[in-house]
Amino acid sequence: MGFMDWFENRGIKSRAEPDNKTGDTAADGESVALRTVIIDDSMTVEQALNVPVFAGCINRIAETVSTIPVRLYKKVNEELEEIKEDSRVKLLNDDTGDTLSGVEFKKALTRDYYLGQGGYAYINRKGNRVESLHYVKEKELSFMYSTDPIFKDYDVVIQGKKYKSFQFIKLLRNTTNGYSGKSIIDESKDILNVAYHSLKFEKILVQTGGNKRGFLKSARPLAQKALDALKKAWRSFYGNNTDNVILLNNGLEFQEANNTSVEMQLNENKKVNSNEICKLFNIPAAIINGGATEQDRADFVQFCILPLLKEFECALNRDLLLDSEKGSFYFAFDTSELTKGDIEKRFRAYETASRNGFLQLDEIRLKENMPPLGLDFIRLGLQDVLYTPKSGEFYVPNMNQTGGLNQPKKGDDAEDENRNKSG
Repeated sequence: MGFMDWFENRGIKSRAEPDNKTGDTAADGESVALRTVIIDDSMTVEQALNVPVFAGCINRIAETVSTIPVRLYKKVNEELEEIKEDSRVKLLNDDTGDTLSGVEFKKALTRDYYLGQGGYAYINRKGNRVESLHYVKEKELSFMYSTDPIFKDYDVVIQGKKYKSFQFIKLLRNTTNGYSGKSIIDESKDILNVAYHSLKFEKILVQTGGNKRGFLKSARPLAQKALDALKKAWRSFYGNNTDNVILLNNGLEFQEANNTSVEMQLNENKKVNSNEICKLFNIPAAIINGGATEQDRADFVQFCILPLLKEFECALNRDLLLDSEKGSFYFAFDTSELTKGDIEKRFRAYETASRNGFLQLDEIRLKENMPPLGLDFIRLGLQDVLYTPKSGEFYVPNMNQTGGLNQPKKGDDAEDENRNKSG
């Protein structure tokens, strides 16, 4: 049973939710006075972050992403090379050239990705070289965009100054226009409102220890002026313990609630709300609440972190690479430490694929972002024959012999030579 169900099951209804019955009955006009006090439709970032499980999810994701190093690779004709001496790698991992470190930089972009319209960073270029990366709070940006639904274009505006879109790294969540995303708060106001106001209501119960807790019932709908006055009086009454009396008129009736049931309902809703909020991020609840298993951690990486890293990589490849580099260079997060828990499973799969000829050694190394060794061969048997398709040669380790499918045997060469001599 949800938080709002708890009120409604006790005969409390909003003015926007009248019964279909007609007539001036108690059931017909029961208003949610207490609900009006507690619930509203707004939800700010500050309010959302007051919900512990929501703040925990944001922090866990941001801290995880911020500590994963970014690598730069060059791939040409299936040859893979890691580019270590590149200014962009240092800026992303160590020192941005701004006030933030590489770790703080990635953390800030990740938080804005979820909490605002997106994560943005100005790219300070001198010629083709990136000199520094400057994080910009998403609230500081506005956009001037074309109305063409097909050939979209836009400029970024900061404090009245106009910039081109390619001058910024843009990490956007659920974007449909390419310049701004949708915050998880805007998409999930209902559950966050319930969670936040549940905590707020619980705080009221704690702060007003001696005051009676209960509900207000009205025999008929209340005018807005009456509701506003009631809200003001009720907030004053429950905001401190100095007010001992609240006057009820207009047919209002106070019905005392059982404190034990209230507390039990709040505890139940805490668990339900916590699980629902974790679902928003694709995070197993045990990751935040404790007691996570190895499978929970694997699911956290697979369903929450890796999709975000992919979006991050796409943003870096789009905005940090030169046009001449695209197609051969790419940025990638080094997830080797992150996926260490399932590396054994992955390597066993590689072993099976290699043993059965599905993958070759250099193909496996390429999947792990490792440079090739030049060992381009196919196993024709278990440790007995190695075959190189390009040259047509094979090698038998047990016999230390080489040969080729298109080459004559040594005995055949001798016979041909003798035949030519006799002829």
